[in-house]
Amino acid sequence: QVQLVESGGGLVQPGGSLRLSCAASGSRFSLSRMGWYRQAPGKQRELVATITRGGVSNYAESVKGRFTISRDNAKNTVYLQMNSLKPDDTAVYYCNADGFWGSDWGQGTQVTVSS
Repeated sequence: QVQLVESGGGLVQPGGSLRLSCAASGSRFSLSRMGWYRQAPGKQRELVATITRGGVSNYAESVKGRFTISRDNAKNTVYLQMNSLKPDDTAVYYCNADGFWGSDWGQGTQVTVSS
C-alpha cells in the first residue's frame, strides 16, 4: 500500500489561497492515480481533483479554474493549489492513492474559509 500524510490546511479568508501537500511512502506512488477529496460537516465526501500517472488531471465543476492538482513523482508528493477560496470550500481534505492493489487514504487536513 501507499502511506499518505496531508499537510497545509488552515484558516484563510475568502479569496485567499492555500497549498495542500500529500507526502507518500514507497515506490508505488508513481504507479498510483492520485486524488484529493473533501468532506464538509453533514455532507458526503466528494471528489475535488485527480491526476493520473501521466499527469492528466480532472476537476470537480465547483473548483475548475480555481484549484490545480500536481504531482512530483521524484518527491513522492501530490499538491493541491487552491486559489480564490470560498466559504463553501470549507471541509476536511483527504489525499487518495488508487492503484492496482486498491485505494489508500490519508488522515485528512482541515481547510476553513471564513471572514
